[in-house]
Amino acid sequence: MQKIPCVLMRGGTSKGPVFLARDLPLAIAERDELLLDLMGSGHELEIDGIGGGSPQTSKVAIVSPSLHPEADVDYLFVQVMVSQRRVDTAPNCGNMLCAVGPFAIEQGLVRAMGAVTQVRIRNLNTGILVIAQVQTPDGQVSYEGDTAIDGVPGRAAPVALTFLDAAGSKTGQLFPTGQPQDLIDGLTVTCIDMAMPMVLVPAAQLGKRGDESPAQLDADPQFLQRLESLRLHAGVAMGLGDVSDKVIPKPVLVSRAQAGGTLAVRYFMPHNCHRALAITGAIGLATACVTAGSVVAEILGGVSEPPLQKVRIEHPSGGIDVLLSYPEAPQGILRASVVRTARRLFSGYVYVPASQSLDG
Repeated sequence: MQKIPCVLMRGGTSKGPVFLARDLPLAIAERDELLLDLMGSGHELEIDGIGGGSPQTSKVAIVSPSLHPEADVDYLFVQVMVSQRRVDTAPNCGNMLCAVGPFAIEQGLVRAMGAVTQVRIRNLNTGILVIAQVQTPDGQVSYEGDTAIDGVPGRAAPVALTFLDAAGSKTGQLFPTGQPQDLIDGLTVTCIDMAMPMVLVPAAQLGKRGDESPAQLDADPQFLQRLESLRLHAGVAMGLGDVSDKVIPKPVLVSRAQAGGTLAVRYFMPHNCHRALAITGAIGLATACVTAGSVVAEILGGVSEPPLQKVRIEHPSGGIDVLLSYPEAPQGILRASVVRTARRLFSGYVYVPASQSLDG
């Protein structure tokens, strides 16, 4: 068996191993095969690996020093499928992104500066630049604090994330179809690409209230088949081509908030309902809330004036707040920020069969 340096971290409502790129094979195919083996992909429990048997806990972050003039580190996100031996590096993951800043500091890639250290991160999946603010009292990362996020027990130190250039992350356009609303596969939807390509559909159009539990939605095969049909058609309309083997675009059910928030959602990954909400998804959904003509804005009764400065999105585990700012003007470049938490769970080595060469 070979051993590879590894840090297991929780980032937001996700969990997975974080690696330095230099400790993994350079050849992509070899690297991906290695990740499949160490996570235990191909078994519903990932019993022969360190994956958690769920899309939320079968994620990998790969970090390296950045050559980009506006970034300190590069971050590659890898979604490792649970039951299928396949990985997807098309999307970003904002939850695992919460762990990148603390990891980079503790691994010596970024020097702690004062009580709060700013880490400039370039996401290699999408090219998006993100600023993470990490608590570093006494020059060391602190994971202890009073910040609570829905979907995670207890409280921890806050990690603030600001997405600088998230529009058109994969397609080059905020609205890849050229308009904020489309009729696709017989449904009125919004196709949006803000940090994450998504197709937003009012829950009522699919015969749902929008407040169903993830288990209830996952147990409805007819509904899931209809949702996948919509996703495949939307993928073509968004210029992503055949997305049958991709995890983007993400389909999202949207409905009126029930607990004092702005909007209620059920976010799919894409074939199972998320128990909470992806950070990248929250960024796009908040943007749709303040965009005239989107199906979300119609649910909200139109775009408010002045535009919203904070959006609270309700999800199955509670809610998430997204702060919106308009640096130039309401018509300027929209920036979105979220506050999450992270925790280092263990560090050491993960073991893989010796047949996996690391010489690539």
